[in-house]
Amino acid sequence: MKKFRILAIALLGSLVSFAQTEVNGKIETKIVTQKELNYALHIPENTKEKKPLILFLHGSGEKGNNIEKVKVHGPFKYLKTNNLDAYVLAPQCPENEYWDSEVLYRLILKIQKEYNIDSNRIYLTGLSMGGWGVWNLAFEHPDTFAALVPIAGFVDRVPMIENCKIATIPIRIFHGLLDDVVDVNYSISIYKKLKACNTDIKLTIFDDANHDSWTRVYDNKEIYDWMFKQIKK
Repeated sequence: MKKFRILAIALLGSLVSFAQTEVNGKIETKIVTQKELNYALHIPENTKEKKPLILFLHGSGEKGNNIEKVKVHGPFKYLKTNNLDAYVLAPQCPENEYWDSEVLYRLILKIQKEYNIDSNRIYLTGLSMGGWGVWNLAFEHPDTFAALVPIAGFVDRVPMIENCKIATIPIRIFHGLLDDVVDVNYSISIYKKLKACNTDIKLTIFDDANHDSWTRVYDNKEIYDWMFKQIKK
């Protein structure tokens, strides 16, 4: 009998030691981040009428604090010998950072507020890291853009899953078959995903191009003519 009592007391003590409590709580906090982005803006000759806006995102080689770097490739290079009747906006990504979609969107809003931009004709294009930025920004703010031109860009998992989110945006994708920096299969995979719900999409693969598949695209008047015909649906 004595042994049983001792065992019972031991079991009771064990139950007490394993007793658990649960609380519900709430935290209120405010996180503020400050971002800075330099940019170059080409302004068309006639600004009385609303004009299209091309947003160009450069690659990783043009990061830094020297705005002239953003003019080495893309629309600004084209503008050195040609004319575009549009605003052309080229931000510069800081060193040790990547394109931040929310910062880019805030930049677009700033330019729209300060200049006579046709909100139905905003075009987004970029190369390499900028191509990656095109996909991410388009999926974050799909109602902003009338057309997309990503070139040699890496594609994150989210665009692959939420492909139909940009089903109404005309898209022209370019990539080099011999690209040894960003595998061409990224462009092929996203094209196949988007093709299921987007009827105005085209993938061009240059058989003889390595990572630089953008020079022949941006140096050609054809891509700008195509963009300017697109109007947001």
